[in-house]
Amino acid sequence: MKSTKGRNVVVVGAQWGDEGKGKLVDWLSAQAQGVVRFQGGHNAGHTLVINGVKTALHLIPSGIMHPGVKCYIGNGVVLSAAKLFEEIEGLERADVEVRSRLRVSEGCPLILPFHAALDVAREAALERGGTEKIGTTGRGIGPAYEDKIARRALRVQDLKYPERFAAKLRTLLALHNHMLTTFLGSRDFEFGDALKPYMRDGEVLFEPVYAQAMRHAEQLRPMIADVSCELNEAHAHGANLLFEGAQGTLLDIDHGTYPYVTSSNCVAGNAAAGSGVGPGMLHYVLGIAKAYCTRVGGGPFPTELDWQTPGTPGYHMSTVGVEKGVTTGRSRRCGWFDAALLKRSAQVNGLNGLCITKLDVLDGLPQLSLCVGYLLDGERVDLLPVGADEIARCEPIYEQMPGWAESTVGVTRYESLPVNAQRYLERIAQVTDVPVAIVSTSPDREHTIVLHNPYAAAAD
Repeated sequence: MKSTKGRNVVVVGAQWGDEGKGKLVDWLSAQAQGVVRFQGGHNAGHTLVINGVKTALHLIPSGIMHPGVKCYIGNGVVLSAAKLFEEIEGLERADVEVRSRLRVSEGCPLILPFHAALDVAREAALERGGTEKIGTTGRGIGPAYEDKIARRALRVQDLKYPERFAAKLRTLLALHNHMLTTFLGSRDFEFGDALKPYMRDGEVLFEPVYAQAMRHAEQLRPMIADVSCELNEAHAHGANLLFEGAQGTLLDIDHGTYPYVTSSNCVAGNAAAGSGVGPGMLHYVLGIAKAYCTRVGGGPFPTELDWQTPGTPGYHMSTVGVEKGVTTGRSRRCGWFDAALLKRSAQVNGLNGLCITKLDVLDGLPQLSLCVGYLLDGERVDLLPVGADEIARCEPIYEQMPGWAESTVGVTRYESLPVNAQRYLERIAQVTDVPVAIVSTSPDREHTIVLHNPYAAAAD
């Protein structure tokens, strides 16, 4: 008897985030009936360009731009209800129906104003002490995950019980205000306008936080769901599901350039834990990687170039690639493609295929460098080491390849790419041992070369 179960694809960033996952999730959503966000918070940003119109999403899965596709926020996401409704209202102004199609797990930990206050104050304390900042977005993601792991988080399901919510909130405020005012010296710190309504004398106040949470509870109630149950039922009834990761593999709390990482697991395996499905339901893992490398914030970056001096390859990547963070507007550091890094990413994600984005940004560079390994303390290594300290000592080993003068912008057939562009892609696949399945040649949805469709059954 033929199974009616659907086929499911996981999309993960294979570098340090900002690889263009939003466009690919949007493109793949046309073949899915459900799109699932499984980790992170509103520290992530996906930019979609559809028919020339740019849309930035931070919490809501990119599939929301496709009418009829259901979108799910899984339990692995830390949720700022304030930012969620800000995003919903922005989409509604653009005539995108959201509320009837969005389901939010009752297991999501909530991000509240005291989480953001802690985040900002900690980074300031590091800077005051002369220590390099982690480079967080200051939006409370890390402190919210800490509360989750410490088993004291307020979760979406708590919004349904006002008295229980209030009691837990008072306990959390007592704990975190003590940290703010004593260890972090928050009374001497100037917090931004977004936090001022919730604070006095360096402490976060109960009443404004509670009042806002109760307003959000009423709006959120129709969208709260048992996401795990709904996903398993959708799969059993033949729905194709798409699991959307945020950030990138090298920002993973376990497998990234620790401690310069995010606070959650960004790797493909967390698609199961962060949404409540079994790992057997994950059929294909697509890694998204730029044709070069970027990263935002602090931490080691072996192939980093001078990206601020006009006339250099790094400056070309930065300006042509418009390398500014979607969420914060910070400039991204730029460097050559790192195949040894990608091999680590392929290993921890079990990548079935690669999507190479921003190939067009390399147009016009006469020569390209491809990192195929490192010298680490005088010895050659072909795989990115674990942790920031060893990675910081890595000296990249490059292969030189000729670039191309022709434009690749908007190319949709592999055969139409310049020969040197094809050779570059083929060498990436060879060195990383992961086939290139898709190539993106501009931010627009339609400018995509498909060598293998992850939803094709032959992908197994």
